[in-house]
Amino acid sequence: MSQRATAVHAWESLFRAQVQVMRVLSEEFPTQSMSLTEYDILFNLSREPEQSARLRLLNSRVLLSQPSVSRMVDRLAARGFVEKIQDAKDGRGTIVRMTKLGYREFRSVAVKHMESITDVMAAALSDDELTQLTELTTKVRRTTEGC
Repeated sequence: MSQRATAVHAWESLFRAQVQVMRVLSEEFPTQSMSLTEYDILFNLSREPEQSARLRLLNSRVLLSQPSVSRMVDRLAARGFVEKIQDAKDGRGTIVRMTKLGYREFRSVAVKHMESITDVMAAALSDDELTQLTELTTKVRRTTEGC
């Protein structure tokens, strides 16, 4: 098989596995208080210093259009899970910060969601394979950053 065909085959396999896993995780998502996409926004905020980030950074980290991310952030803000603050360093920018209520809700959902992730991934792969998968996908992600 040529390198081109091998690359396309690997991509299709990765993509189809990701779609199937996301379908299962969406069906098993443990709460009605937020969508999986809203959870993803809170997850990304939880990994940032002071649990806050520019709206622009969130846009680059989730698989939604900029207007969709803005609407999600507005819905999370309306429920008190995040607050929007004008960026003091750049008045044109918006900082999104997770509130204490948002963090508590996120953690409650995260514990259950991690159980579902573990069930799906550990059913298919050993610990060594999971480590190798992480290394390989990290390598692909790093080579495509900034493209």
